Amino acid sequence: MTVAPTSDAVAPGSRLPEHPDFLWNNPEPARGYDVLVVGGGGHGLATAYHLARTQGVSNVAVLEKGWLAGGNMARNTTIIRSNYLWDESARIYEHALTLWENLENELDYPVLFDQRGVLNLAHSLQDVRDSVRRVNANRLNGIDAEWLEPAEVKDVCPILNVSPDIRYPVLGASYQPRAGIAKHDHVAWGYARAAAGLGVDLIQNCEVTGIRTSGGRVTGVRTTRGDIAAGKVALCAAGHSSVLAGMVGLRLPVASHPLQAMVSELLEPVHPTVVMSNAVHVYVSQAHKGELVLGAGIDSYNGYGQRGSFHVIERQLTAALELFPIFARAHLLRTWAGIVDVSPDASPIIGRTPIAGLYLNCGWGTGGFKVTPGLGDCFAHTVARDEPHPFVEPFGLERFTTGALVDEHGAAAVAH
Repeated sequence: MTVAPTSDAVAPGSRLPEHPDFLWNNPEPARGYDVLVVGGGGHGLATAYHLARTQGVSNVAVLEKGWLAGGNMARNTTIIRSNYLWDESARIYEHALTLWENLENELDYPVLFDQRGVLNLAHSLQDVRDSVRRVNANRLNGIDAEWLEPAEVKDVCPILNVSPDIRYPVLGASYQPRAGIAKHDHVAWGYARAAAGLGVDLIQNCEVTGIRTSGGRVTGVRTTRGDIAAGKVALCAAGHSSVLAGMVGLRLPVASHPLQAMVSELLEPVHPTVVMSNAVHVYVSQAHKGELVLGAGIDSYNGYGQRGSFHVIERQLTAALELFPIFARAHLLRTWAGIVDVSPDASPIIGRTPIAGLYLNCGWGTGGFKVTPGLGDCFAHTVARDEPHPFVEPFGLERFTTGALVDEHGAAAVAH
C-alpha cells in the first residue's frame, strides 16, 4: 500500500502533494500494448513518461510486481550529482542534472530538489591528485566543479571535523555546488501522475514470470495477472535484471548485491550540504524532515535480500562519527538495503539486446537515482526509435565483447 506523505515531508512554501491514491488509476491490464516497461521504480516511470510525452508512444503499460516505487526507489539515499570523471558518464549524468533543475515545473509536482552541493573528501595525497584530476575533467565537460582546501571545506560544512590529527585527515575536497538531494517518493509520484495523465497504464501487483518470444523477437510477457502481448519490452528492474533476462536465455554480466542505508532520529537542521568520503566509505546528508541519511559501499556477497550485514553498519557509523563528532549522541532510527546490480566496469548497460524488441536498462550499481530524468529521456528514445540515444550509446551490451569499457571503478569518487 502506498503511504501518503505527511506535512513534515514538505519544505516550507511548497504545496502539499496530493495523496498518491488519487494520482493515478489502478487499471486491469489490457490484452496488449505497444510497449511494456517492466519495473515501476524511478527509471521505469520516467521511461514510460518520456515514451508518451517525448516520443508520442502512449499505448504503454508499466508492470510492477509490488507497489510503485517500492524497490530501490524507496531505498536509496537520494544524492544527485554529475561530477563523474569519464566523458561518457559525465555526459549522461549532466543531462540528468539539467533536467532535475526543471523537473518540478515539468511535472507540476514538488519533488523537493535541493541544490545544497556535494563535497567529495580527500584524505591522502593520492586522493588529492585524483580529485583535482576529476575537477579538471569536469570543467572540460562544462560541469561545475571546484577544488577546496581544508579551511574552505570547513566554510561549506562547519560541523565537519577537519582536524589534522584524526585517523583520516581532510586534505581538501572536490565540490559541486549544483548537486544536492531530492525526495524520492515525490519524484516517483510525480512521474506516475504525469505518465497516467498521458494515457500510460500503471499496473501494480503484476509480477513478470516469463518473456514470450517468436522467431527471435519478443511478443509479450507472462505475469501473475495473465499474459500480455507487446511489440516491445523494456526492462527497468535494477537488481532483478539478470533474473528477467535469464527468462529468454540472456546471461548478463552483472552481479546483484545488497546496498545498505540508514537514518537517524529527527534532528534540527545542522548539516548544510552532502559529504562523501571514499577512504572511509561513508556519505552523510540531512533529509528534508531532519533525519541524517547515511550510506556506505555494497555488501560484498551476492544476494537479493533487502537487508544487510551488521559489520558494514558498524564501519560506516565509525567513519561518520570521526567526520562528524557532533552526531555521537544521535540515535539510529532504522536501517535497510536495496538490491543493486553492478557491471564489470561499474557503468550501466543500456540499449538493445540480441532479442529483437527487448531493451535493457541495468548495471547502474549504486548510482541509479541521480540519473532518473536523463535515463528516462534517453531510454525512451532508444526504445521508441530502436536506436540508442547518443548519450547512452557508449553503454551498450556489446562493449563487453569489443572491449570498449567505461571503467568507473573508483573514478567517480565514492560509490552511491
